[in-house]
Amino acid sequence: MADIIATSNLCRYFETGSEVVKALQKVNITVKKGSLTILRGRSGSGKTTLINILGAMDRPTEGNVFFDERDITGLTDFERDDIRRKDMGFVFQSGALIGNMSAYENVEFGLRISGFETKERKVRAIECLNMVGLGKRMNHRPGELSGGEQQRVAIARAVAHMPKIVFADEPTSALDTTMGIQVVKIFRDLVQNHGLTVVMTTHDPSMMEIADQVYTLRDGETVNE
Repeated sequence: MADIIATSNLCRYFETGSEVVKALQKVNITVKKGSLTILRGRSGSGKTTLINILGAMDRPTEGNVFFDERDITGLTDFERDDIRRKDMGFVFQSGALIGNMSAYENVEFGLRISGFETKERKVRAIECLNMVGLGKRMNHRPGELSGGEQQRVAIARAVAHMPKIVFADEPTSALDTTMGIQVVKIFRDLVQNHGLTVVMTTHDPSMMEIADQVYTLRDGETVNE
């Protein structure tokens, strides 16, 4: 399988007063197309910083990020916005759903932003909610759904516009183990049966067996375990 993401000596430094925090130091990883890759590590290990850079939401201090064989490191903000809107999907820790919209409306709204036509939006939104097992709950608002159901809506929204890759930052951290495994199994199904590529951060060791590859971060560096 070809690489969809590759990094070269990726570094990210933050200045806090007179100190420099080295959040990432010479990180070199690759992500294969059609795979589930987990970035694991304790809080403060650098995994969220890394996924933000891979997802074009932050820029490295040094090094390069290649997405689908294109160096995206020096792109303009407009070009990076365009890549995120068309080619990337995101699932956040909290789900980040719009509270006064139903599950269907949350997914449909994401498709509207991506430029889908009205008829396409309706068909695709329903298809994706069925894909994550929420076809019968599509008219419920987030407050009427469990935490696991909310994350499944967030996954449906993230994949609806058919991105090349989905980034999920600690998507199971607010869920119990059973719910968390159910959410990750949805990612596994999307990878195996729909050819999606997923990069996920977690510190939960129970998720490791489901991944195609795992990178462990410690103090901003990848380590072999």
